[in-house]
Amino acid sequence: MIFGMIMLMTFGLVDTFFVGLLGTEELAAISFTFPVTFTLISLNIGLGIGTSATIARYLGSGQDHLAKEFATGALMLSFIMVGTLAIIGELTIEPVFRLLGATEEHMPHIKDYMYVWYAAGVFLALPMVGNSVLRASGDTKTPSMVMAMGGFVNAALDPILIFGWGPIPAMGIQGAAVATLIAWLAGMFYILYLLAIKRKLMLPRLLTWQEMKLTSRGILKIGLPAAGANMLTPIAGGVMTAIVATYGSEAVAAWGVGSRLESIASIIILALSMTLPPFISQNFGAQKMHRVEDAYKLCIKFVLVWQVIVYLLFMLTSSWIAMAFAEEADVAQLITLFLFIVPIGYGFQGVIILTNSSFNAIHQPMSALILSIIRLFIFFVPVAYLGSLLFGLEGLFGGAVLANVLTALVAYLWFKRALKLSQNEANMTNALEGERS
Repeated sequence: MIFGMIMLMTFGLVDTFFVGLLGTEELAAISFTFPVTFTLISLNIGLGIGTSATIARYLGSGQDHLAKEFATGALMLSFIMVGTLAIIGELTIEPVFRLLGATEEHMPHIKDYMYVWYAAGVFLALPMVGNSVLRASGDTKTPSMVMAMGGFVNAALDPILIFGWGPIPAMGIQGAAVATLIAWLAGMFYILYLLAIKRKLMLPRLLTWQEMKLTSRGILKIGLPAAGANMLTPIAGGVMTAIVATYGSEAVAAWGVGSRLESIASIIILALSMTLPPFISQNFGAQKMHRVEDAYKLCIKFVLVWQVIVYLLFMLTSSWIAMAFAEEADVAQLITLFLFIVPIGYGFQGVIILTNSSFNAIHQPMSALILSIIRLFIFFVPVAYLGSLLFGLEGLFGGAVLANVLTALVAYLWFKRALKLSQNEANMTNALEGERS
């Protein structure tokens, strides 16, 4: 998973690089599309989480026939939901992007890109959900390769379709969207072949209406809260950026660089958040709660130790990193300040992310959603804002760390309690079954 995520990040940068060569207007236009495309991707992530948790539980309890039925239902549901949103998106491009602040100069470029991207989004849904089916069965290697190959195809086609080559005409910004469509279309066919023919992890037919209702209800019960939790993060990020902006453009630039470095520093955590839940769900389905607890605690210990190492690396190389990202001395100084304070909290942030994933894995999606709300809007934004009022920008950075520490403590104690309750329920169920037999 780490390998796949690094490849995707790299090729995403390549995509932005080639569009940037077209000009400032094109680069600005594609920047306007990020909130909209992230909404569709968040829905896919949510459906993937619901799919993985449900199927892994059935596999763990030995109900393979239900796992196949839910895999088929998840793919059909994602196609229908994302397809519906894509049609709505196609019809509302102009009003939505005007609301986001796009000007007349941006609109032609946005339309060229989004008309194709919405169609491509439907083909993205099936590989993302299909990868979740594979992870639920214990295979994390294949999804990683699918992610990497999709990114590679996209990056390889970008310069050809954007600038033209031989008989292929230059398509401009639309070429970037066409490259994405081709990459995801190839991924969709490969995933369907794997699931339906090679691995036989889904049914080789469409579900009936009754089957579709049953599977959709189970997947959406976890998927919709998970998608909602994903969408909260950019909202909180926008609020924090607005607070940082009161300290000037230099502070915003430093915060932006720090946020990008945070995503790189959190790759291990994010990879674990994808691989831990299937393990937990399978053992949860098999009622082996001691294995759930052991896995959760082991991962928590690991991320706390790992992120201390990451913090030390950031601290030792902070001056070099600041010089690499900023030409102005004021910005470089603020980046250094960020790297000396904020990464202290990355390990605790890892505890929160893994606990959130674990709640979804034991089929408590509302607990995961509430934990996200607590983290972002009870602790993160308010504590960081209070810190900024008391101690300026240093207080804001320190407040972000304190917020992660407090939320991590709440998350850990809450999940331990949830595991204890689940263990008691499992013991009662086993006792009743024993009496009946």
